[in-house]
Amino acid sequence: VYASALEAVMVRAVADEEAFEALISDPRKNAVLVGPGNGVGETTKARALAALSADKACVLDADALTVFLVKPDELFSNVSPDTVLTPHDGEFSRLFNGEGNKLARTRAAAAQAGCVVLLKGGDTVIAAPDGRAAINHNAPPDLATAGAGDVLAGMVLGLRAQGMGGFDAACAAAWLHGDAAARFGPGLIAEDLCETLPASLAALKACN
Repeated sequence: VYASALEAVMVRAVADEEAFEALISDPRKNAVLVGPGNGVGETTKARALAALSADKACVLDADALTVFLVKPDELFSNVSPDTVLTPHDGEFSRLFNGEGNKLARTRAAAAQAGCVVLLKGGDTVIAAPDGRAAINHNAPPDLATAGAGDVLAGMVLGLRAQGMGGFDAACAAAWLHGDAAARFGPGLIAEDLCETLPASLAALKACN
């Protein structure tokens, strides 16, 4: 479907797990996102674990988090400190049993998992396993639309692919995500974020 609909995005189909592992073994591919639209099943879990073991910048979102519901330690034992998990509240509650306010819960989750956790929402909280944390509060209500979180995960990955660490990439992506949404305004759908993101980046560049 994507191959027939997109002109500027290069795609490559993989037939099975062996083909997926071969794809991500290419040293030119330095970052991997697993989860959005992948389905909750053993294939998604296998691809998440393969990505985590491939020594790449790795972001896990959506179904790649839910597949570890029964055995979250299977996920936590394979992440690195720069791995980024991007759950919403529902996905977060399937992996973690935190108490307290959102900041405390996210910090505890990052320490438990041993990686960066970005808990989405109007007040997105990003926490690193070393205790660092940030709260991003520029996300407008318009972002509560299907696929917006998938775009955020892709933005985190794009920054990781350019060399940013997991915590910094998650913080920067969360801010850019909110700013791009605010620039578009009401009626936003996920695809609109890609159209307004260049203006957000240009505004940042102008500040330098």
